[in-house]
Amino acid sequence: MHALLRRSVLLGVIGTGLTMVAAHSAWALEPAKGKVILTISGKIGETNAPTGALFDLSMLEKLPQQTFSTNTPWDKAPVKFKGPLLRDVLAAVKANGTTLKAMALNDYQTTIPVEDATRFNVIVAHQMNDKAIPISTKGPLFIIYPYDSLEELRAAKYYERSAWQLKSLTVE
Repeated sequence: MHALLRRSVLLGVIGTGLTMVAAHSAWALEPAKGKVILTISGKIGETNAPTGALFDLSMLEKLPQQTFSTNTPWDKAPVKFKGPLLRDVLAAVKANGTTLKAMALNDYQTTIPVEDATRFNVIVAHQMNDKAIPISTKGPLFIIYPYDSLEELRAAKYYERSAWQLKSLTVE
C-alpha cells in the first residue's frame, strides 16, 4: 500500500514537473535577456513572446556571422559590415512567407522579397567597420546587400530595400 501511495505521489510530482517544463518551453526561441532590438512577426513558426520573435543583440550574435565590405550610395569609401545572414535570421523564426515588410526606427518602410535572402548574401548588420552601429549612424541594425558582389545589386531597387535603423520585420 505504501509503495503504491509513493508511486502515485511520485507520478504526481513528475507530472507537475513535466507540465511546468512544457509551459516554460512553449516558446521555441530563448527569451531576449537584453534590450530588444529586432521584432519579427507575421508568418513565423518560432516565437518567444505573444507578439512574435524578439531578439536582443546577443541572440543575433549567436547566429553564424558574415562579414563583407562594399561600396554604398551613402558612404564615400567601402564599408565593412558584420552580422548574420538575413536567411539565417528568417530560418531561426521558421519564416513562411514570400515578402518582408521592414520598418525602421524613423518609420521608413520597405518591402523585401524573401527570395532576396536566398539569392544574395544579405545581412542584418550590427557592426560597421568593426564597431557597433549607433542609432545616429544607421544602427543598431542595418539590412545591407553586398552591392559589390554582383552588378545587378548596384541598382536603386536594392538600395531602397536596404533598411538602416531596422526595428522590425513582418513576414507576409
